[in-house]
Amino acid sequence: MTPLRAGILSAAISLVLDQASKLWLLNVFDLDRRGGLRLTPFFDLVPAWNKGISYGWLQTEGAAGQIALMAVKAVAVVLLAVWMTRAQTRLATVALGLIIGGAIGNAVDRLAYGAVFDFALFHIEIAGKTYNWYVFNLADVAIVAGVAALLYDSFLGVPAAKAP
Repeated sequence: MTPLRAGILSAAISLVLDQASKLWLLNVFDLDRRGGLRLTPFFDLVPAWNKGISYGWLQTEGAAGQIALMAVKAVAVVLLAVWMTRAQTRLATVALGLIIGGAIGNAVDRLAYGAVFDFALFHIEIAGKTYNWYVFNLADVAIVAGVAALLYDSFLGVPAAKAP
């Protein structure tokens, strides 16, 4: 399999897994109506609708704000796709595919619902006080994994050939 094909496949798989998990949790499990479910002492499924960008930054209620966020996301996906076609390693190509798939997955939510559906919550209780991580989804996992893989590839991957 060519590196570009691997990148496209990673984008498609991350997009499908993200959307399938969200559709199942919303339409089959009905998480929005249930309001949440504790799965372990440190992990819950909770419905959260994010109208902003990462970690709820730039929350916007209006259509103009949503359109602006979608435009920025579309430009980012195009730039990442161009980068993916020029990537020198399979790891970088797959990492960029993960980021693209995650970005498209969250964009689908924004188009369909006007907000991104997040549902995974890690937390810990220390001395009677609960500390929560941000609520996230599988698209966010793909994006973070892609960024981590890009960092690994750029710092520890095969060094680039020196120019003559």
